Amino acid sequence: MKIHLSSVFVDDQDKALRFYTDVLGFVKKTEVPLGKDRWLTVVSAEDPDGTELLLEPDGHPAVKPYKAALVKDGIPATSFAVDDVHAEFGRLRELGVHFTQEPVEMGPVTTAVLDDTCGNLIQIVHSK
Repeated sequence: MKIHLSSVFVDDQDKALRFYTDVLGFVKKTEVPLGKDRWLTVVSAEDPDGTELLLEPDGHPAVKPYKAALVKDGIPATSFAVDDVHAEFGRLRELGVHFTQEPVEMGPVTTAVLDDTCGNLIQIVHSK
């Protein structure tokens, strides 16, 4: 068994697609119209056949309070692996990305947390 799909709830699919592709560097994998929304996924450019991330609309009534509570408590919605947290932090900061946590080394892992502009905190992590 392996993870095929994960999702992150977003407040605007177009804005999310721009951020996740133009800023974070993912590539669009699937786009299927579903009424006013879309089944919209991105994947790692390094692993185009790997796990897909669904940019899921946050229209369900339970989602916005859930997202707000996570952000208020500083809890990331998901985590992405990078080769070098410090380098990625610098690259993303140059692009104007807002971080709620600068790189922190915690034993064998280094993490940082960013705002995805779509209502979520996202953790980037590197394990030694």
